[in-house]
Amino acid sequence: MDHALGFVAAAFRRQVRKGSGVPYLSHLLQVAATVAEHGGDEEQIVAALCHDYLEDIEGAHRDELARRFGDRVARFVEALSDTTTQPKPPWKQRKVAYLERLRDEPAELKLISAADKLHNASAIVRDRRLVGEAVWERFTPTRDETLWYYREVIVSLSSDWEHPLLDELRRVVDEMHQG
Repeated sequence: MDHALGFVAAAFRRQVRKGSGVPYLSHLLQVAATVAEHGGDEEQIVAALCHDYLEDIEGAHRDELARRFGDRVARFVEALSDTTTQPKPPWKQRKVAYLERLRDEPAELKLISAADKLHNASAIVRDRRLVGEAVWERFTPTRDETLWYYREVIVSLSSDWEHPLLDELRRVVDEMHQG
């Protein structure tokens, strides 16, 4: 796990969260911590740390993850990515494809996805308190598209899976819709 932490710290060293300036590594750490707190095994935690690697790091390859961390981690990270191609396809196309795949993923992967979406949704709610409706300007999709996506994530995660983390995500997404 130490190796994974150093790997993502180096890979994401220049990236920050949209609109906040917070180092992107903080998101990866939070997702990994949430997975650990909810019983994830070491490979799930490593996949949580690396979950945005294929999607957000130019030149990233699945083979690199498999070599460093094993095929299970690489498989998780690939499944958690809405695309692994550059340039990225249009936002809606990527999200619809991700949602369709997510429905059929195993519980061990849904845990990581739920932790990721929970942290992102919580950040939107928190930042909305600070900057108001301007928070939506940080994102490629519109406010309504973002809200649609989070509702559909819950639908996809709920397919053959129930978990306290999913209940928390529902609560936060409900809060996103208020106001």
